[in-house]
Amino acid sequence: MKKALYHLVRAFIYLCSLLPLWVHYVLSDGIYLIIYHVIGYRKALVKKNLADSFPGKSPAELLKIERQFYHWFCDYLVESIKLVSMSERQMKKRMVFKGTGLVDQLVGQGQSCAVFLGHYCNWEWITSLPLWMTTEAQCGQIYHVLENPLFDRLFLQLRQRFGAVCIPMAETPRRLIKYRQMGRQVVIGYISDQTPFWNNIHHWTNFLNHDTPVLTGTERLARKTGHAVFYMDVSRPRRGYYEAEFKLITRNPREVPEFEITDTYFRMLEATINRAPQYWLWTHNRWKRTHEEFNLRYDERTGRVDIVSTIDELKKKKG
Repeated sequence: MKKALYHLVRAFIYLCSLLPLWVHYVLSDGIYLIIYHVIGYRKALVKKNLADSFPGKSPAELLKIERQFYHWFCDYLVESIKLVSMSERQMKKRMVFKGTGLVDQLVGQGQSCAVFLGHYCNWEWITSLPLWMTTEAQCGQIYHVLENPLFDRLFLQLRQRFGAVCIPMAETPRRLIKYRQMGRQVVIGYISDQTPFWNNIHHWTNFLNHDTPVLTGTERLARKTGHAVFYMDVSRPRRGYYEAEFKLITRNPREVPEFEITDTYFRMLEATINRAPQYWLWTHNRWKRTHEEFNLRYDERTGRVDIVSTIDELKKKKG
């Protein structure tokens, strides 16, 4: 039954993807009216995130960014569907990569690369990177396994159709070791702007006017493996077209002070967002964990974080 449902859903999505892209954008405009004006999907959260991130902007400016964001978000949805059937030629025309020469050079010298990304512009189309890279490198991306196995399988096929591999987060170290044992260089993308779980918070940085807990796993992996570290700066020149430029952070991550790579990534991502804030994922509840609550949860004696107790219980414990 599940297998039949999977093939039915996949066939429906594939047929939808065959529509010309201009038709998808007409549908996107209709979806925008529903999501923004009728449903108001996470509108309160988006308003708060924007107001807190850009305190110097006027209400009119914030409203303009908000509406532009929802227009782009709906485009992202239909563009992801279109990806199912896009040809390599069409994909290379609409998703252009720059700075790949240095990455190819490092791969040719026997060094793998870690690439920091954000939830900015269309990260699904970035999976077409293998079309631009040397065949000596195995391109891939780290991903969260979806709870729904049907959608997880669909997204895996979507993200791997141009030759990139999806590596479940929990398997990352083991898979990187395996590639190294095979003598295969890799270029792996890490979307690293998510909110870490309480027990994974090891560093805070100022990001978009917030004291922000950040993931440090990408930096730790780069140090352990010696991978060169890049930031991928993405832009959207016009509707339906994206450019992604590799910007080197360091070739020698082991020689950089702890957390400097992570901080550099967030400064670069912040600059990208400030340039065109409407293309970042503002519906994500990015700042739900505060430093104040972390201090309440953290036990200096054990070095552990209490993730079970309520705030009131924690305050009583702290006296």
